Amino acid sequence: MLFNFISRPGIREALLNSHKFRGFFEVHACVPSIEVVPTYTAKSFLFGYQFPSSVLNAFLSSLSSRKSPNPSSHSNPGLYAENDYDTIREESDRFNLVHFGSGLDELDDDDEESSDIEEGGSDHNDDDLIVLNSFTGDYKQTEGVRRFEGGEDESGHPLVREICRLIELRSAWNPKLEGELRHLLRSLKPRQVCAVLQLQTDERVALSFFYWADRQWRYRHDPIVYYAMLEILSKTKLCQGAKRVLRLMAKRRIVRRPEAFGYAMVSYSRAGKMRNAMRVLTMMQKAGIEPDLSICNTAIHILVMGNSLDKAVRFLERMKLVEITPNVVTYNCLIKGYCDLHRLEDAMELIAEMPFKGCCPDKISYYTVMGFLCKEKRINEVRALIEKMTKDSNLLPDQVTYNTLVHMLSKNGHGDEALEFLKEAEARGFQVNKVGYSAIIHSFCQEGRMDKAKETVNEMFSKGCIPDVVTYSSVINGFCREGKTDQAKKMLHQMYKHGCKPNTVSYTALLNGLCKNGNSLQAREMMNASEEEWWVPNAITYSVLVHGFRREGKLSEACDTVREMIKKGFIPTPVEINLLIQNLCRECKVDEAKRFMEECLNNGCAINVVNFTTVIHGFCQKGDLESALSLLDDMYLSNKHPDVFTYTTLIDALGKKGRTEEATKLAMKMLRTGLIPTPVTYRTVIHQYCRVGRVEDLLRLLEKMLLRQDCRTAYNQVIEKLCSFGNLEQAYKLLGKVLRTASRVDADTCHMLMESCLRKGIPLMSYNVACRMFNRNMVPDLKLCEKVSKKLVLEGKSEEADKLILRFVERGLVDLQS
Repeated sequence: MLFNFISRPGIREALLNSHKFRGFFEVHACVPSIEVVPTYTAKSFLFGYQFPSSVLNAFLSSLSSRKSPNPSSHSNPGLYAENDYDTIREESDRFNLVHFGSGLDELDDDDEESSDIEEGGSDHNDDDLIVLNSFTGDYKQTEGVRRFEGGEDESGHPLVREICRLIELRSAWNPKLEGELRHLLRSLKPRQVCAVLQLQTDERVALSFFYWADRQWRYRHDPIVYYAMLEILSKTKLCQGAKRVLRLMAKRRIVRRPEAFGYAMVSYSRAGKMRNAMRVLTMMQKAGIEPDLSICNTAIHILVMGNSLDKAVRFLERMKLVEITPNVVTYNCLIKGYCDLHRLEDAMELIAEMPFKGCCPDKISYYTVMGFLCKEKRINEVRALIEKMTKDSNLLPDQVTYNTLVHMLSKNGHGDEALEFLKEAEARGFQVNKVGYSAIIHSFCQEGRMDKAKETVNEMFSKGCIPDVVTYSSVINGFCREGKTDQAKKMLHQMYKHGCKPNTVSYTALLNGLCKNGNSLQAREMMNASEEEWWVPNAITYSVLVHGFRREGKLSEACDTVREMIKKGFIPTPVEINLLIQNLCRECKVDEAKRFMEECLNNGCAINVVNFTTVIHGFCQKGDLESALSLLDDMYLSNKHPDVFTYTTLIDALGKKGRTEEATKLAMKMLRTGLIPTPVTYRTVIHQYCRVGRVEDLLRLLEKMLLRQDCRTAYNQVIEKLCSFGNLEQAYKLLGKVLRTASRVDADTCHMLMESCLRKGIPLMSYNVACRMFNRNMVPDLKLCEKVSKKLVLEGKSEEADKLILRFVERGLVDLQS
């Protein structure tokens, strides 16, 4: 068989997307005595050597049937399953982990399932609940998919570790490393692929690797890999990634069970898109998948977390209509929703009704209500609920019950009540553990009740419950919060005495107390001796020391600590860097601040636009505008785009120096970049232009700024600023722009202009302003107008003075006889 390609330029695209070019090929039968049109053959065009025609026919047949909804339409199912030629294009795709491309170009966003999720609508209707009514129960439930949990742990397998190492080298990616990764991928078992995905600290990297692996030649993800990827995404806000994985499963004909859609729903809810999360049910319905109890529970949980308890209750009723029987998890979600809304009576009523609905409450049902009562310190009601739990549900309080109560009370600052329950548990014969005591001690320390905390520690010793490092660290931190560092040191020595080795948290708490008391050098000496004491400082330890030096004004030591911190592999945050830069600039060490920022940038720290703006502001305060403008150019070179605060700082500095033309150009550049002026920007521009009397230039610039972001009081500010600089004629000319709205703010502006005119000895202009206010149905201040009238009389303008008072008389605001 020969193939006559109608259009040569589109051959490759047609082979790769044959479902879109079904009419692309003309097929001519080779019949004797019939001349066949000579043409390029697909095999010679693509591969450069002769392919057996049967293989090529099967190849094209598998391409044509790739998008067919009927799997039986494949001409050679066996070949399709073993050699997935659909990825011929994707073999050449680069796993570009530097740019993190999604690599899912074939999954366009106009997909029908995508529109089911993304289309808008009101959050107050029940369209996303009615979908349950469309399920008839006639769909056939599919077999379960093997789960990744359980079995042998593959995270330590050499292949898994090597692939993770290669992924970490993504910043230096090259074809050799990619070839090595591709070779290892084909040797991985499905559970090992799942392990690789779960070992990634950044879920976006895991998703990129998932996409890349799916595109590789002769490799296809096992179904458990899809479910593992969805489970990872359900713990993040990457809802678009979860949606794409679902669509990819449909494209690859992977069985999609309700739990797969449940993962996507949870991801949408984490991203705050509750409406879209519920629309996943519509997507599931169109896929012909019967809902089960798990996804219904997921939907109710999402509605409860989204403060839509009423919709959750209606969803529960619709579940019953389609014969999905709720279980205790379903009711516990509703109980939590009632408690979150402080509807305790409804929660208790639901617990009472559960046995009549064929579902007895469990301890979680009661614990949820107890947690709410503990927050409110309603101890008597907690005890009554324990009795009710025992009497009505035959659930006896156990160690878990008391531990839960102790932790809930301690967490909400009720240490005394928590201690009572702990003693009650001990009286009932339950084991007294250090975890409960540590929670209570931490509560006392947070409240500053150190005597009570020490007393509780001694009580632990008397009962044979030895405090651990968590308990001691809480006490040390409590003493340091009170400024009692000597007591904290004694507690540290007591730890050694009782065979409890302090850890990094213990020492960091002590260092923090020393730094807050102004003993940063002593804290530094203690950290230098960390190797001798067998503890390792972490990023928080270094940050504590940096802030201590900064507060004491020892900026050189603070910068040295940051440098040491970077050498140890800990990266300071932009906030920490900015605080140091601010202090350096306040001490007029702007050049040193710039060098420090550049040093941090070169060492891989996350320098942002705020850090650059702080240094620019320092140069502006110093009066070194050339260095400030040079640093602005450096921002572009570092791919840090200035924000509106950067431009505002420079515009203000240029205006103060009288370089108005440069300030205007910079303001126009800010507007061209799409930045929106802030109120501070308006005040800065108006002040500087009015100061030098460039009113016309100011008005032209304001018109362009107002097109970007409306500022209703812009012209009010201009008039008031002109009044403060004594330019009353220009202010009077702009009065028409203010009187358009006739608001209270506009009246205040007019009054300011009238007072300025009186001070300048121009009462007639004040009279004109008052008349224009009357014409706009605005009533000027009566006392101010009386002053204007007196000034007019003194200047011999009695007629204008009488007219002004008559305006008030006409409105009944002044009695003529009086």
